[in-house]
Amino acid sequence: MRTEVNGLEDQGLDFFLELKRIEYGAPKVNRGVQIVFVINGVLTVETNSRFYSLAENDLLLLNRNQLYQVHGTNDNCVLLLTITDAFIDRYYPDYHRRRFQCFSREVEMGRELKIDKIRRLLAEMMITYLRRDESYKLEIQGTICQILLILIRNFSGEGTAFEKIDADDQRLTQIIDYMERNYEQQITLEEMAQKAFLSTGYLSRYFKQKMGMGFSRFLMNIRLKHGVKDLLYTTDSISQIAMKNGFPNTKSFSNLFKESYGVTPHEYRETHSPEQQVDSIHSYHLHDSETLMKSPEVLTKLGMILTASDKMYVNTETRYEELAIELLHEKRGAVNLPENILIIGELKELLKEDVRSQVLMVKEELGLRFIGIRHLVSGATILPTVETDERFATTSPYFNTDGALNFMKKNDLSLFVRVDYKEISIDEEQYFSKLTKFLKHCLQVYGENYLNTWHFMFNEPYYTAVKATDLHRVYLKLYRLLKQHVPGIQVGVFLPFSFHDEKIPKEHEWQLEEKGRIDFIGYHANQNEVIDFNEMGDYRFSLAKDYIMEKTNKIKGFLKQHQINKPFFLVSWNTLSGNTRYTNGTFFRGALVLKNALDLTNEIDSLAFWINTELHEEDKMNLRIRLEGLELFHYFNGKRPAFYSMLFANKLQGEVVAKGQDYFMTQTELGYQLVLMNCNYVNPYFSIEEAFLQKLNKDIRVKISGMQQGEYQIRKYIFDKDNGALYTNWWKLGSKHGMDAEIIDYITRSSQPSLEIFDESIEENWVFYSYMTTNAIHFFDIRKVIE
Repeated sequence: MRTEVNGLEDQGLDFFLELKRIEYGAPKVNRGVQIVFVINGVLTVETNSRFYSLAENDLLLLNRNQLYQVHGTNDNCVLLLTITDAFIDRYYPDYHRRRFQCFSREVEMGRELKIDKIRRLLAEMMITYLRRDESYKLEIQGTICQILLILIRNFSGEGTAFEKIDADDQRLTQIIDYMERNYEQQITLEEMAQKAFLSTGYLSRYFKQKMGMGFSRFLMNIRLKHGVKDLLYTTDSISQIAMKNGFPNTKSFSNLFKESYGVTPHEYRETHSPEQQVDSIHSYHLHDSETLMKSPEVLTKLGMILTASDKMYVNTETRYEELAIELLHEKRGAVNLPENILIIGELKELLKEDVRSQVLMVKEELGLRFIGIRHLVSGATILPTVETDERFATTSPYFNTDGALNFMKKNDLSLFVRVDYKEISIDEEQYFSKLTKFLKHCLQVYGENYLNTWHFMFNEPYYTAVKATDLHRVYLKLYRLLKQHVPGIQVGVFLPFSFHDEKIPKEHEWQLEEKGRIDFIGYHANQNEVIDFNEMGDYRFSLAKDYIMEKTNKIKGFLKQHQINKPFFLVSWNTLSGNTRYTNGTFFRGALVLKNALDLTNEIDSLAFWINTELHEEDKMNLRIRLEGLELFHYFNGKRPAFYSMLFANKLQGEVVAKGQDYFMTQTELGYQLVLMNCNYVNPYFSIEEAFLQKLNKDIRVKISGMQQGEYQIRKYIFDKDNGALYTNWWKLGSKHGMDAEIIDYITRSSQPSLEIFDESIEENWVFYSYMTTNAIHFFDIRKVIE
């Protein structure tokens, strides 16, 4: 490896690294891949197809065999990195079939981080050379490879004929070399076949297979390439140029030129003719460029690149995907999310200020209809009767319930009560007596209209020792008592349904006969149900992918067979989580929550969440976590991933114009909204292995067609393990000595999705990139600018 610049003709060089001040550079054909990076000043690069205007910090890539010339100011500083064909060929066999498109001013949205990375690597390369420690050559070689990886994975496309020339095919190389040296002469396919000792037919097929075009067209393109040079850099007439470069006549040259460039040769010469013809370049070879490189101006610019906010793109085994979204002419209707149920345990929890603040936060940001409770009359909310000799008691057993219900009614929240058979059977008569007194009290204080919004769900699990007759009898007694006092109140049942057997147990079949006295159906669906966490293979985890939606459809199909069509409440659910606190925390699953919620849109009426981890687990004395529900908050007011996932679901407005496996798009009165998700159903235990998780990341190129043309402001929210994940910040700031209120408050405030703002001019199609980590959510609010 050598870094000195002794001419591109030298053998054995891997790359050339130069600093230059450029006023004018005469036309030349690029060899290898060249990156032009303007550290200071202004530079214009002209190729045979267009002009590129580069200012400070701009970066342009020139492909192999590309004709170009440059103009610049006399005070500029330009870094040129040329990576030779030989070096790239050695490690990237497809090089000659690819070409790169990389201009920092025209990079598609989402590729800015890759450009920043290349800038940083170029700056590091310069600093490495200045240091020149014992390993500097290895460092520079490694940097070159990193740059090539970014280019190949993010900026490469199908090559043109000139890039596709196969240097290892000696016969093809000799044929093309002959054409390049004798293009101005008459060359026929028959003559070339004879020189190559091939038949005419074989050469024709062989050449087209290798080059992607016929022999004659390739020869004409070579002639055209040289004709363009003469057109720009000589005063020869059009006819002279045509004859000089081997065209049979002026007309054939003009026709091919207009087909390739869209204008006639005369028009092109008028608009592209250079003003100067002599090189004016001051080259600073690296071995004698210390003064320029160490100047305060250049060092300051390099330092700014190295110390800029660095959202580093890491070259991992990232999946690359392309997503084409075509907007529908006929919209699919609005996004109808289920009404949310927020489970808090017992009603008395609403007397706590922190619980009330969380409830109000959910109502404001996510939408909230029901407060879910259990142990309504058998728990600690209703105070025990106090013996007194007073004529009128000065205490009330409903003091706590009134405090909670007043809060609920004021905030337009209704009650969703789970009633367990076991809870009633402990003392059946006493239970119904307490329930009757409670209903009468609430009717008197809050009125029948409010109680008509309440829901009671009778519950008994799948595996039960209770006879069907007893379950049936108790349910009817509960139903009749509630309807007697509040005719409009809703009374339903929990349906214990087997996903594999597609049926309910015999002890619960009485529900199918009571469809006239069942107002709604509750059920649960938990992806962890199909997982054995002792198995480490991927097969089981892939089964969980569509489990919630499949179970929902199976239950609805089962009920349809029995002519039952009732409101549907998913009262308990969860995504893959792991069964320890550590895996539950490290396995980020935001996209899984959102994906399931969006899948259930228009399929169910209500969706339940636990309010926080503390209330969900307070009846557990061990360290194992609860898997049968999703919590919105942690032990403090920190928001768990489910909160932000549902926040994005709630943000979706307007009507659906596109929907797919991992995306959802709507059109609103302000513009559009788009959700991208990188859903991965894998063993949560792998979440402790960062290298494995990086393989699940994906770099997605999105192309949306059918959008209204115009100027847009785009607000991009990123929610992933590094932006908004509570556990990540908790882990980073962890201490064996514990945490105090200051640290917890900081974690709570800093754990939220990131926001980026872009201005975009959208014409026919909008193309951008999103780099998504495991189970990440990218939410785009695309607002049309009113002009």
